[in-house]
Amino acid sequence: MAYVPVAQDTPWQQSDVFDKTKTAVLVIDVLGGEGGATPGLESMADNCVSIVKAARAKGIPVLFSCDAHIPGLDKEIELWGEHGLAGTDAAQPLAAFDVQESDFIIPKRRYDGFFQTDLDLTLRELGVDTLIAVGCDTNICVLQTLAGAYFRGYKTIVPADATATLLVGTQEGGLEYFTRCYDSRVTTTEAVLAKLR
Repeated sequence: MAYVPVAQDTPWQQSDVFDKTKTAVLVIDVLGGEGGATPGLESMADNCVSIVKAARAKGIPVLFSCDAHIPGLDKEIELWGEHGLAGTDAAQPLAAFDVQESDFIIPKRRYDGFFQTDLDLTLRELGVDTLIAVGCDTNICVLQTLAGAYFRGYKTIVPADATATLLVGTQEGGLEYFTRCYDSRVTTTEAVLAKLR
């Protein structure tokens, strides 16, 4: 069962309502194209796919924030080695998402999906003020992207079992950080799917 931290005493976290007409799903670095999910992250990826498919069925926009690093240039490669290189399968959403023409793929070269990308502009043009954020790594790209969302005034919902940690820190610590610092409503995939029905 997914760990869900105690909600903070804020109007957003103490409520369970959201406006579907102003909501989008943001998939952060669930990558691999035809190569499949990173070993050990299959369950997280399956939950992300379920949420994406349910959102599409309700006409909720789906956006993919995907690493697209430039070899020999991007600073992240110095820290982590080659990963998510632009133009490779490793920079594409998992094939299981069955990306549609209605979806948006927003490449990024830093952890934060908002940093010098079209993400904020695209969300605003879609009329979105609430994000259901899923993906990995919980303590790196998800955390930094949630920071970017919070700084720009977006409300966020994070299904804990549709995120995963494999590189830095603990899953529990990351989820607690979201609730405490970014006013994220942390819940479960099951609860999100119930709201999307």
